[in-house]
Amino acid sequence: MALTLPAAPAARARPAMQVETLLLSVALFMMLAGNGPFWRAALDQRPGAEPATWIFASAVLAAFTAFYFAAAAIVANRHTAKPLLTVLLMASAAAGYYMDRYGVYFDRAMLRNVFATNVKEAGELLGWDLVFHLFVWGVIPSALVWWVRLERRPWRRAALVRLGWIAAAVVAGTASLALVFADFASLMRNHREVRHLLTPGNVVAASIGNAWGQAKRPNQPRIQVGADAKLGAAWQSRKRPTLFVLVIGETARARDFALNGYERPTTPRLSTLDVVNFPHAQACGTSTEVSLPCMFSAFGRRNYDEEKILSHESVLHVIARAGFKVLWRDNQSGCKGVCDGLPAEQLDHANVEALCAEGQCLDEILLQGADTLARDTRGNLFLVLHQLGSHGPSYFKRYPAVFKKFTPACENEDLRHCTQAEIVNAYDNSLVYTDFFLGKLIDFLDRTQATHDTAMLYVSDHGESLGERGLYLHGVPHSIAPDVQLNVPFVMWLSPAFRRDFHVSDKCMRAHAGNPVSHDNLFHSLLGVLDIETTAYERGMDLFAPCREPSDGTPL
Repeated sequence: MALTLPAAPAARARPAMQVETLLLSVALFMMLAGNGPFWRAALDQRPGAEPATWIFASAVLAAFTAFYFAAAAIVANRHTAKPLLTVLLMASAAAGYYMDRYGVYFDRAMLRNVFATNVKEAGELLGWDLVFHLFVWGVIPSALVWWVRLERRPWRRAALVRLGWIAAAVVAGTASLALVFADFASLMRNHREVRHLLTPGNVVAASIGNAWGQAKRPNQPRIQVGADAKLGAAWQSRKRPTLFVLVIGETARARDFALNGYERPTTPRLSTLDVVNFPHAQACGTSTEVSLPCMFSAFGRRNYDEEKILSHESVLHVIARAGFKVLWRDNQSGCKGVCDGLPAEQLDHANVEALCAEGQCLDEILLQGADTLARDTRGNLFLVLHQLGSHGPSYFKRYPAVFKKFTPACENEDLRHCTQAEIVNAYDNSLVYTDFFLGKLIDFLDRTQATHDTAMLYVSDHGESLGERGLYLHGVPHSIAPDVQLNVPFVMWLSPAFRRDFHVSDKCMRAHAGNPVSHDNLFHSLLGVLDIETTAYERGMDLFAPCREPSDGTPL
């Protein structure tokens, strides 16, 4: 006769439940406690006192609780349920914090932004508020998950019970949605972005989507673009090397550029220089992870295909193939693949006392040694400068104290502790410093035209929200992104020597500058203005084409 020992008092004190009960409880908790942004968006403009609103909310709650349960029940067992639920609870709490605080949407691009963020940038988004939020909505619920005891069942009975639970959940979820299908379908059709607010489903979907995308892009060389690229015939008569500088701004929005009519003097230096400003420029995306590869690609937003963009060469490879030396200088988080295989310098941790402190450098670091670089480079140089610019939320760290023009400026990394006016002041100060940086670069190029044909093109990767409509930072899906995240500054400076030797009419460029432009124009405009011939070039997308003298010398 077997001897059965009584359970220890501590074990008896812990509540016992079946795996299915635990999964259902956590699914209900996450839907109720971790989805504030989703519920606010889903119930927006629905009268709270009307029974139809409560019926809709109850049906959606029941449906997604059931679907979450069914999805977890397929993969979870008595040994894996607790680790799985812990990961989901912590991920849901973290995503919910940033969605609630900054109004961001958690899609594939946002997840890539998270993984691409460097340590310094990530540190600016962390704080004790996040720690408290994770403790309350992640750690405590996870501790409760680990506290309960999960009861055992014989495996055959467990399998049958599990199948019954899953079937019941699918039926219940489907039936619940059927009750409000017309309303729910309308919500998903007219506000598709709402699905990016539903945690932890948004995190799981983004993770699977990115993993699948990586699997489709094995580690292999990029597909060639413009394999036939060569310098045009006019290069045979050019006796001076060319230095073209492309400045990729960070998080600069067109609305706050004084060149575009902003009431504040945020561009005092550029306003005095002979620049051509394009006031109606639109970005390819609302995050660096999306915009940077897109703007350098031949596909752009008009033919947007993420897989093609990430698997094909960029315009930099085409320019290099034609005979230019290409160099990428970075003061941020890298080139996102657009400079793969080309020379690159990462300068954000440079040891220059006057420009670098606390593991971060001001953008002037990008100009260090530029005169030596131009002098020592033999032949034509295409230089890309990738700014730290106005990267948030610590706008106040992007400029020296002498550029603190607008006060009081927000000097807290948690924007919720500042007024919107203080946030805008700090942001605008960062633009004043960008203006100074661009002015300093143009001064250098002006001096260098004694030996080179010099030119500069500045365009930001995306814009920024500063509290408008409750949104902060950037990364809203392109289809619903506010104008401030998509409209970006786009400024060109061509030296007289460059205009002469490349036959570009300044008067004509100014006459066309008021037309709408976008990141899509960058690929073809660079090839066109540099007189690079390739079948990848489209004249209709070249901003310079109407203002360049034909190769046969016929006047414009």
